[in-house]
Amino acid sequence: MSKSSIFILIALCLSTSPMFSQNKKKKNVAPTIGAIEQKTAGMDKRSGYFNFYWDEKKGEIWLEIDKLDQEFLYVNSLSAGVGSNDIGLDRGQLGNERVVKFLKIGPKVLLVQPNYSYRAVSDNSEERLSVEEAFAKSVIAGFKVEAEQNDRVLVNLSNFLLRDAHNVIGRLKNTNQGNYKLDKSLSALYMQRTKNFPKNSEFEALLTFTGEPRGGYIRSVTPTASNVTVRQHHSFIELPDDNYKPRKFDPRSGYFGIRYMDYATPISENIVKRFISRHRLEKKDPTAQVSEPVEPIIYYLDRGAPEPIKSALIEGASWWNQAFETIGYKNAFQVKVLPEGADPLDVRYNVIQWVHRSTRGWSYGSSVQDPRTGEIIKGHVSLGSLRVRQDFLIAEGLLAPYETGKAVSQEMQKMALARLRQLSAHEVGHTIGLSHNYISSVHGRASVMDYPHPLVLINDNNQFDLSNAYDDKIGAWDKVAVAYGYQDFADNVDEDKALNKILDEAHTNGLKVISDADARPQGSAHPQSHLWDNGASAVDELNRVMRVRKIALENFSEDNIKEGAPMATLEEVLVPMYMFHRYQVEAAVKVVGGLDYSYALRGDDQLVTKTLSSEEQQKALEALLATLSPENLTIPERILKLIPPRPVGYSRSRETFASRTGLVFDPLSAAEAAADHTLTLLLNSQRATRLVQFHARDSQQPGLGHVIDQLLNTTIKVKQKQGLQAEIQRLTGSLVLDKLIKLATNQSTTYQVRAITFTKLDNLENWMRQQMNKVSGESQKAHLNYGIYTIQNFKKNPENYKNIDTVSPPDGSPIGNGNIHYLNLGCDF
Repeated sequence: MSKSSIFILIALCLSTSPMFSQNKKKKNVAPTIGAIEQKTAGMDKRSGYFNFYWDEKKGEIWLEIDKLDQEFLYVNSLSAGVGSNDIGLDRGQLGNERVVKFLKIGPKVLLVQPNYSYRAVSDNSEERLSVEEAFAKSVIAGFKVEAEQNDRVLVNLSNFLLRDAHNVIGRLKNTNQGNYKLDKSLSALYMQRTKNFPKNSEFEALLTFTGEPRGGYIRSVTPTASNVTVRQHHSFIELPDDNYKPRKFDPRSGYFGIRYMDYATPISENIVKRFISRHRLEKKDPTAQVSEPVEPIIYYLDRGAPEPIKSALIEGASWWNQAFETIGYKNAFQVKVLPEGADPLDVRYNVIQWVHRSTRGWSYGSSVQDPRTGEIIKGHVSLGSLRVRQDFLIAEGLLAPYETGKAVSQEMQKMALARLRQLSAHEVGHTIGLSHNYISSVHGRASVMDYPHPLVLINDNNQFDLSNAYDDKIGAWDKVAVAYGYQDFADNVDEDKALNKILDEAHTNGLKVISDADARPQGSAHPQSHLWDNGASAVDELNRVMRVRKIALENFSEDNIKEGAPMATLEEVLVPMYMFHRYQVEAAVKVVGGLDYSYALRGDDQLVTKTLSSEEQQKALEALLATLSPENLTIPERILKLIPPRPVGYSRSRETFASRTGLVFDPLSAAEAAADHTLTLLLNSQRATRLVQFHARDSQQPGLGHVIDQLLNTTIKVKQKQGLQAEIQRLTGSLVLDKLIKLATNQSTTYQVRAITFTKLDNLENWMRQQMNKVSGESQKAHLNYGIYTIQNFKKNPENYKNIDTVSPPDGSPIGNGNIHYLNLGCDF
């Protein structure tokens, strides 16, 4: 047989073998991946940015991906929350925003998040690729290709949506509310809020988390605390076009912003690029001095806000149009009621939401923005609904308006609504890009981006005037900030020079911005930037506020509550009056060891740094020590007789003072809370360290030893009072001793701070020993004896000393229910 015949025979044999027959048969079978139309037959198709299909029988959503390797924006949020400020899972809360893209690899589709923190802004593709490959990406989801057709693929999106994207489990655990897990058998896709639009696809899931509740917060807001059901929202959003021009960030401008490293930057320039966050705004007629915008910035108010609150919120938010008019825009900023049926999480709407919680808490302004450029796509404000009630309560405490036989004043409601207008403007300010400006109160309410304390004036008859409690307009600094962020410039104008000119003129007029970290009472040192303060001088305002407080307590009576209310509820009104000075204390204490400064740039002629005069600091110290006097800390006997133990159904809460006397109202605990507040701030370890250093640099500056001596002379060493005032005096003295011991052992401060404090304690022990033979009265001798014992034990075993477990004052900040903060989340009062 020839070789060719052998090959033909082998071929014929193979053709009849089982293996060969199967392979041949496979070639004639249709592909295992069917067409998209076949796979989705009978499903409800929703056309839009990403077409998707609803399989009602299986309760599944199938996503048709026709934009492979195209970037879009993915945002998750919480559409229906938990309702507890302490847990922090609010209705309408925005979550993360990420630029992502679908990438198909074989039978898989991956949802990939590129790394925009590190870039090469270059026309050189190899240079861009080198940076892209140098830093990690994040694959945040993976899918199996269920069908494909042409350049489209179909995946099952259901598991992606039915997951804890908002980290509810982590939040409940971190707030000690219990260990929960997602129960998919009690969860489902929520089609009422699952919609599709040309530029965004919106999905929602109803999720139930089951577990063993451990905290009181979750028990207080859920009907069955072992089953916590919320709704989470997912948005796929088309990214903006390339016509937006980013604007440079300047720390003096008062804006939030984005930053990234650009590795294509010449070595002579800063590799870190910074741009502000802002909405896109352009004039229809760029040549006109005044022009309508191409697209106005429109904010929509929650339809669930009731009157007169709704009108107040619209009016306050509308103030921003004043600033846009100043830079030549007509009707550029508008506020309307959300259209009926519109979804507040729909990216097409900037919204102001009216959010309910079980307790008062923060409001905040957040946003959806393009992480590549800083362009704000959606502003999203959440306002706590209980805020207005807290201001109303403060007004009740000031006015005692319920005198029998007299008409109830309308001033409480007027003040509360005035605060809501300011709050609305403030939170919207965050969502147009602005940060806090806590120095504006020094310049006559120059910005709504400050935290305002109600300005209570005293007339000639020693009566309160609340007509100017809150501002009724946008501030001078706000107009500067809007000009920096939104002013348009002709093509022949040098934008950098024009922007610098805006800020230079503002500084010449005494306007500037000092923001969050510089305003906090613990650790920060700026003498003019504070939260919840008023006036050009923090010290003068503290003295004035103490007078307001004194008059309010003198006038306090049963007329502070409505007829028929339990007398015990007088305590809720007493709390904000007794603690009325708390925020101005926080402001004045920053003058002690304070440092004046600005966000200066080289060459802008702003103040860089300046220590404060010894006279100014001494004045502040005296005002602070006055808040510790027994006269100011003692609640009058006539008020104590008005407050009985709490009746059934009116238990103590976070809005009442702590009590060491059981059910009986405890005036000493109230005094302890107020005194501890001042002392904790005054003897802050960072302040103590500054006092030592500033005194070393300039002997005219008050040192730590001077401050401690003044404190001891006005508390422990001062002549003793009688009765309840004497007991409060001893209480304050014990707190002073405890704070000094704490400072002497604080390892975060310097050796010299500890050395000075230890020496003062040693001297105090000797003084107490001398006083033992001079004082009469068992109570005072016991007080001195225990003080000696405490110092002795501390010196023998400092590591074993346990600080006093002091009572905390009732919740203060937010002063009502109104910022941590910062875009994406500007958290406020």
